[in-house]
Amino acid sequence: MSNEDKLQSLIDRRKKAELGGGEKRIESQHKKGKLTARERLLEFFDENSFSEIDPFINHRSRDLGLEKNIIDGDSVITGYGKVNGRKVFAYSQDFTVLGGSLSLVAGQKIAKIMDLALKTGCPIVGINDSGGARIQEGIESLAGYGEIFEKNTLSSGVIPQISIISGPAAGGATYSPALTDFIFMVDGIGQMYITGPDVVKSVTGEEISHEDLGGAVTHSSKSGVSHFISTNEKDCFEQVKTLLSFLPSNNSEKPPSTDYDFKNNEINEQLNNIIPDEANKPYDVLEIIEKIVDDNFFFEIQELFAQNIVVGLARISGAVVGIVANQANKLAGMLDIDASAKASRFVRFCDSFNIPIITLVDVPGFMPGTHQEYNGIIRHGAKLLYAYVEATVPKISIILRKAYGGAYIVMGSKHLRGDINYAWPSAEIAVMGPEGAVNIINRRQIADSENPESQREELVENYKNQFANPYIAANRGYIDDVINPSETREKIMEISHCKMNNKYQPNNISKKEFTNAIKKMADEVWEFHNRFKVGSGRFADESPTEIIKMRKKILDEEFLELNQALDNNEDELSIADEVSDILFVAMGHIESMGDFGISSIENVTKKNSQKTIETHKLREDTGKILPIKGKPHKWK
Repeated sequence: MSNEDKLQSLIDRRKKAELGGGEKRIESQHKKGKLTARERLLEFFDENSFSEIDPFINHRSRDLGLEKNIIDGDSVITGYGKVNGRKVFAYSQDFTVLGGSLSLVAGQKIAKIMDLALKTGCPIVGINDSGGARIQEGIESLAGYGEIFEKNTLSSGVIPQISIISGPAAGGATYSPALTDFIFMVDGIGQMYITGPDVVKSVTGEEISHEDLGGAVTHSSKSGVSHFISTNEKDCFEQVKTLLSFLPSNNSEKPPSTDYDFKNNEINEQLNNIIPDEANKPYDVLEIIEKIVDDNFFFEIQELFAQNIVVGLARISGAVVGIVANQANKLAGMLDIDASAKASRFVRFCDSFNIPIITLVDVPGFMPGTHQEYNGIIRHGAKLLYAYVEATVPKISIILRKAYGGAYIVMGSKHLRGDINYAWPSAEIAVMGPEGAVNIINRRQIADSENPESQREELVENYKNQFANPYIAANRGYIDDVINPSETREKIMEISHCKMNNKYQPNNISKKEFTNAIKKMADEVWEFHNRFKVGSGRFADESPTEIIKMRKKILDEEFLELNQALDNNEDELSIADEVSDILFVAMGHIESMGDFGISSIENVTKKNSQKTIETHKLREDTGKILPIKGKPHKWK
């Protein structure tokens, strides 16, 4: 065969692979109102920018008729391209090939492209349209899912992960999207559920449709599994592109900023009139958000779920910020289980990807009731508290009106390491609302009064004037300033001009410092290998047995020092030094005793490997280091 024939064979084979399951199945896909896997990728990426990976891989199973269905690329297309000029990796499951069912090789293809995204520090987008595991392959198909889940977990907090549900995702197939940062569902064609309607009916007797059980509306408004709902696939891709425009490619980068004209007037007098005079009258916090962000554009996340709290992304003076706000016109802005989970996950995401957090507070407390207590409001509320304390990105909180009790503390207060805390003159900061406080404190006085109702009203008004205001907190330093509402945007911009994104952390190890520490370990191990091996160097006159005993004693001491460093929450560089000492001595053990040295290292690795992983990931192929979070790590 000539080179020309070989080239033509490649072209023909590629064209055949691009048809997936064939023209009839492509036509069937279109009749359902769905794009094919390849059409989706071409629609998503910038024109002529998509490069495919592994187009000629096919499954290796020969059981149960699979030998008659061997198609190049199998049931998923993987590759990378540009989205608005930035590199993004993606995979798209092909429903025309065996219903998009996941084979072992399909799982390996997805895991491979996710690994490439992680190594290069680029976002990964997965388009899901699959009937689930390939039953004919049995356990191998499940192994494919396991590889994907592993990559999802290792990528979490390192690169942005986005899932698109453009078809069915059932059983184990739902867990990969659940492990990603954001899920987009296309209304009418995307469904997610652990067990389908038939299984539900057989087990519980309940009859329910696919859409009601796991459709886009259900997961966007009731379960909170989905973050966005789209009317069609093209609309979905545009939403994903908008989201990506706010996000850095990985956690070592800052979010992309845009040019902003600082000559514009940043004072907005309309903000002075949004909060009603009546403390219990609702208003729409979105009106406030839109008036303090650039171009009045706020990209809301989970808009239909837990609507008593609002989260989303925007820009202020060109810089990306995450916004968390109590919504006063939904449940009075109270925190419940769903709101706590929604906000805490968003705060942790912003912290992972270097996005400053602005919190707008109007919260009368946590939602009371047996439903909340029985389902763990204490546990879920603690997640939000933990997220704010843990976050080391710049945190600005503005109390708009109510800030009562524990909910005041949880919503980014100064007590949870808030950087700048403002309040509007309408703010009411207290242990509880005036009515409740008076009913408890002045119960006897009200009961003994000739006119209890009049007495109660007078006491409530006195309480408001004396305690339900921002000035006591400002006097104690818990509020940095009481500001004019119209100046809110200007105040935030002043802070952003101070480059709070570069907030100094004295115990935060830089990539350069950590790299030098790793090099130091390597140099010391090499030096030990050359100088102190058995029968040479300073130990030349000593027997191997004495050397082994001496080294074991030193190694035990080094392990003890490492554990003490961990217990004392020492910074990463100190930990790196301790590990260096261990490696220095351990090389001699490995050489002298083989398995003894290896098992010793394994013991400390098993005990502390997760702590090391939480602090840094070495990208071995590129020699680069990605800190998982730009903050001093607290060892646990």
